[in-house]
Amino acid sequence: MHYAALRPEEVVALRKEHLVRLPEGEWGEMRLTNAEPRAGSRWTNSGKVRERRELKHRAPGDTRYVPVHPELGAMLRRHIQAFGTGPDRRIFLGPRGGQMTDQAYLKVFHESRTKAFAPAEADSPLMDVPYALRRACVSTWLNAGVPAPQIAEWAGHSVDVLLRVYAKCIYGQQGEAMRRIWDATRP
Repeated sequence: MHYAALRPEEVVALRKEHLVRLPEGEWGEMRLTNAEPRAGSRWTNSGKVRERRELKHRAPGDTRYVPVHPELGAMLRRHIQAFGTGPDRRIFLGPRGGQMTDQAYLKVFHESRTKAFAPAEADSPLMDVPYALRRACVSTWLNAGVPAPQIAEWAGHSVDVLLRVYAKCIYGQQGEAMRRIWDATRP
C-alpha cells in the first residue's frame, strides 16, 4: 500500500495478472481492474463479506495503471516465490489459504507497527490504520514534486480530491517553491 497508494480492497483483490511488469532494479507496472471492498455479508449479493466490484469511482471495465517502485517489485517477486498464488491467482492469501481477511492483515499490521515504532509513536495516531500507508504514499509523491494530475491518476481519484485532502502535506516546501518560481521568471 505504501509504495503504490493502493486501497486495502485493491490489495485484497490483487492477482498475478495485475502485475504487468516487475523488472529487477527498475520501475514496474501494475494494472488494476477491480477491488473487493468489505461490505459485510448482509450487504452483498453473494452473502460473502467481500464482493468483487469495479475500482472506486470507476465504471465497470475501467482499469488503473499504477507504477511499481523497484523495492515493491522486489518484495512482490520474493512474496510470490515464497508463497505462490492462490487457485484464483490471488497474490495475498489468508492464513488458511483463502481470501485475506481484515482480521488477518490487521493483526500483522498492528504487530509490525508496535515493533517499528517507539512507545510514544505507537501510542499516537501515527500510521494507526493500514489506509495511512496509502496516504503516506500519496504525500511522498506530492513532496517529491510529482505533478498533481499524475498523482491523481495513479492513486485513482480526482485532482480536486487530491488537493483538498493532501494539500497540507507539503509543509516546509515554501522555500523550494519560491526558488522554482524565481528560476522560471528570472530574465
